[in-house]
Amino acid sequence: MYQSFEAATRPSDGPPRLAALRELLAAADFNGCLIPRADAHQGEYVAPRDEVLAWLTGFTGSAGFAVITQRHAGVFVDGRYRVQIKAEVDLDHYTPVSWPETKLSDWLKEHLPDGGRVGFDPWLHSRAEIARNRSALEGCGVELAPLPSDFIETIWSDRPKPPDAEVLLYPSELAGETEGEKRKRVGATLAEAGQDHALLTLPDSIAWLLNIRGRDISRIPIAQGFVILDADGTARLYRRSGNDPALANLLGPGVELRAEAAFLSDVHSLTGMVRADPKSAPVAVTEALETSRATPCWEDDPCLLPKARKNTAELAGTTEAHLRDGAAMAEFLSWLDRTAPNGGLTEIDVVERLEDCRRNTGALLDISFDTICGSGPNGAIVHYRVSRKTNRTIVPGDLVLVDSGGQYLDGTTDVTRAITTGSPTPEQRSAFTRVLQGMIAISRARWPVGLRGRDLDPLARAPLWMAGQDFDHGTGHGVGVYLSVHEGPQRISRLSDVALEPGMILSNEPGYYREGAWGIRIENLVVVEKAPAIPGGDDGRDQLAFRTLTWVPIDTRLVEAQRLSPGERDWLNAYHAGVRERIAPRVSPKTGDWLRAVTAVI
Repeated sequence: MYQSFEAATRPSDGPPRLAALRELLAAADFNGCLIPRADAHQGEYVAPRDEVLAWLTGFTGSAGFAVITQRHAGVFVDGRYRVQIKAEVDLDHYTPVSWPETKLSDWLKEHLPDGGRVGFDPWLHSRAEIARNRSALEGCGVELAPLPSDFIETIWSDRPKPPDAEVLLYPSELAGETEGEKRKRVGATLAEAGQDHALLTLPDSIAWLLNIRGRDISRIPIAQGFVILDADGTARLYRRSGNDPALANLLGPGVELRAEAAFLSDVHSLTGMVRADPKSAPVAVTEALETSRATPCWEDDPCLLPKARKNTAELAGTTEAHLRDGAAMAEFLSWLDRTAPNGGLTEIDVVERLEDCRRNTGALLDISFDTICGSGPNGAIVHYRVSRKTNRTIVPGDLVLVDSGGQYLDGTTDVTRAITTGSPTPEQRSAFTRVLQGMIAISRARWPVGLRGRDLDPLARAPLWMAGQDFDHGTGHGVGVYLSVHEGPQRISRLSDVALEPGMILSNEPGYYREGAWGIRIENLVVVEKAPAIPGGDDGRDQLAFRTLTWVPIDTRLVEAQRLSPGERDWLNAYHAGVRERIAPRVSPKTGDWLRAVTAVI
């Protein structure tokens, strides 16, 4: 199994670690410190060594941070984690803080009214983040100051070692472009802007640019490191093992392999115009640049948009990966439909069976994230991860929310379905139908070129808003191709200011959650394309639309068909016809019969 079911943390471990940290802060003359969930590469997914937030507090969510003072310990989490955190931290010692509603600067002003030094690790915070918070704290007496190096090592005696796994070459026929062509293309954008070099600190940008993949992080096939890219397309890759002949040969001409320990000194030695992304480059890196003889250019990572705009080969590959994954999902859902109503299944049983179905494709390289399988009240925990301690037996009649994905060489998948195991209640059907209407609205959307994800986000929420309901996560995130299942910069969110462009892959996943009862989410992946012409349309406006990548049945037992508009009903029936056409030839006869039944016209 890729997925483990052992509890990663225990609430009881937090208080003694908190006490040890406070003693360490006092000895170093700090009044508090920031503990983010981050690594030096600002990735959402981190190695065990970098799980400092979880180690200290017990909170295992993929986003958040803690602020520790001598009297207070706030753990800042967004709406996805406000149920989860209550079960994972010792609430007598840690206080959940609603974020981003509560700003860090406001919290510090309240809890350090007389000011003080608050420490941060300059490798774990971006230049933009620290600059923004220093500006917000100006005049209140609170100072953000760098912590000594390896500060946490003093109290985390058995901290895991840094990852340094094998690096693999990604086939150029799947990438659609050689790494040399990519380096030349991105280097040319630097030259056109009058920039001599760019600093790359995001591992998925580096993986995309150099056509490499790795195993440094579970679920996300990246190799950690840094890159200095020159305007002529040559590059230096900095890895922990700088002396690795096999990797040096793998990289080929135009890329020099160097030890990670040399990265800061090499940055400090740069001259000319040097581009760095203030939103992702760590303070330690940007300070080395600012004290060099170079002129910093604070702009976005130059690989972000080229990586997000998938080419023909990447789209062909991920389309096939989604069909393969759709067949595995059909085998799984048909099994669940036959088995769950009989009772006795647990959430772990469901996760294991789903992974087996994906493994049976013969192409699965990893799961794309730990499968979320929440039955009944656990379904209301947005990013619930089942452990042996929390494992719940599914009661016939429960709603089961399953959010999962696979990593295949040709694509990354992410799909969510809510499934009934009995007779759904009117309230469940009503909520499910509203969520479905929001998902259909995104699927059917057409919009003028230039709109951003925030412009489309209300389409997914409007049916829920009309019932006084909403959900506390984004409607969609970007997705890579055999890379991160959460890829920037594109997303569908009220916070997104990035224009959607052809080739961008996003999730479409509205939901609704009733704490203590059940949860609903329906998720497909979609890709942005040029919208087809409308007969009779004569405005001459270029428009975009989504093409669906995910082909997995939606549980129509949860749909109030009479509440769907004719257009919504047509979309659902056409979608299910597409599932039958694409997936039925790929599954077993028994599953094929089930598939034809559950995708019948409504």
